[in-house]
Amino acid sequence: MTIEPRPTEKPRSRLVTAAIFGGGFVALIWIIEILDAITNQRLDNNGVRPWTVDGLWGIVFAPVLHTDWAHLISNSVPAFVLTFVIVLSSGTTRWLEATAIVWVTAGVGTWLIGGLNTNHVGASSLIFGWVAFLVLRGFFAKKLSEIAIGLVIGAVYGYLIWGVLPTTPGVSWQGHLCGAIGGVIAAVILGRRSAEQRDATARS
Repeated sequence: MTIEPRPTEKPRSRLVTAAIFGGGFVALIWIIEILDAITNQRLDNNGVRPWTVDGLWGIVFAPVLHTDWAHLISNSVPAFVLTFVIVLSSGTTRWLEATAIVWVTAGVGTWLIGGLNTNHVGASSLIFGWVAFLVLRGFFAKKLSEIAIGLVIGAVYGYLIWGVLPTTPGVSWQGHLCGAIGGVIAAVILGRRSAEQRDATARS
């Protein structure tokens, strides 16, 4: 004898998973900032430092480092919200794939176009990438629900577009721009894959 799960259990489980991933990422960057404060901000030296060999390590570490508590706090809420939305609407695998594409693109791009003798840190590169991914993925996936989510995200976070321009001294517009580019790349690759998988399922 088997017991079929109720229809409400799967959405509820997805909600919990989305909250865990969103909260887990935010908890991670807060723990790292605490360690950074204990070490007198030494961890910040591991950011992306363009055109230096040691600065390549920033491709790995920069998105989880922040210059101060204000910087961290400003990134925490959008990091949670965007991670939550991606996991809730597309699952953990899609979030991991999109994040990996944005992470690497932002890091490599910033290393290539960032100014000399600068150090780039912060999760904002991921935030810009996640926003771009959410706004565009539905069009490539040809999925109305994802297009609708993208329109909402665009309405809420559309103001961030100005962050890709060199308008504010001390802010890494290069990281924002390259993160957004990574989000576009992720939307194209993963969106098209979703459409192809759905078409293949429909034909089978």
